[in-house]
Amino acid sequence: MGRSPGNGGPSFRFNQAEIETSEASHLKNSRLKNLKQLNPNWAQLCQKLGYGSELSSKKSGKEIQETILGKRKERSDKDEANENEMNALTPTSSDSSITDAIAMDCEMVGVSPLGNKSALGRVTLVNTWGNVIYDEHVRPVEHVVDFRTKISGIRPRDLKKAKDFRVVQKEVAELLKGKILVGHALRNDLKALLLSHPKKDIRDTAEYQPFLKEGRSKALRHLAAEVLSVKIQSGEHCPIEDARAAMMLYMKKKREWEKNVKDIVKMKLKQKKRKPKKRKKEGSLAS
Repeated sequence: MGRSPGNGGPSFRFNQAEIETSEASHLKNSRLKNLKQLNPNWAQLCQKLGYGSELSSKKSGKEIQETILGKRKERSDKDEANENEMNALTPTSSDSSITDAIAMDCEMVGVSPLGNKSALGRVTLVNTWGNVIYDEHVRPVEHVVDFRTKISGIRPRDLKKAKDFRVVQKEVAELLKGKILVGHALRNDLKALLLSHPKKDIRDTAEYQPFLKEGRSKALRHLAAEVLSVKIQSGEHCPIEDARAAMMLYMKKKREWEKNVKDIVKMKLKQKKRKPKKRKKEGSLAS
């Protein structure tokens, strides 16, 4: 900085180097100020690139990294646990073909003057992968008095364009023909559909011996929690979710379950073969 002579008193003249140094210093201070207000991730990046090294005096890069990563890890673990719980029933394959085993779940609505009589409101079928192969709302033959929305999840708008009961009944019967039917308390669903199914082809998780407690059936939500570590039916029931849970329970025990069914069938066949022999003996004695 130099002094310039003149009649009007002292004046100062800055050379180019001094001006540039002053501007650089001002810019640097401005950057530091902005860095402190920036998001910690950006501040950390700038520090790695060599900007704002003065921040390290207050908080080192290691401390910043540990803090940031620590929070992220904690949040990530929590989110991952929730995601796993939510996605445990999500199909692992996109295969939506009609498989040898089909799981069914139905939701009911209330009919009759008091609404205490159950009628089919929705029926869902999933294959062994858990993919939906049929899902329809149903318009009951009788007038709906109670939609039972808190449990069924069915609302008046759902039944406005719903299929007629007889149409759904026919379509479901066709899909189930010759298949292993999986579900929970299937007698209720079949009753609502006014359908029957061969007993040898029914796999009911409400009646399978290893799933019983002191000879009594457990609720599907309890089985799902105990066997699959999955939470279902915490609010409105979702028939897709329930059908998937039933299918997963069956698939988990499929080998033992099918062996047990074969043993029962063999035993019944032996019993049938013995009965005619006894009748013949009785007939010969009578003669």
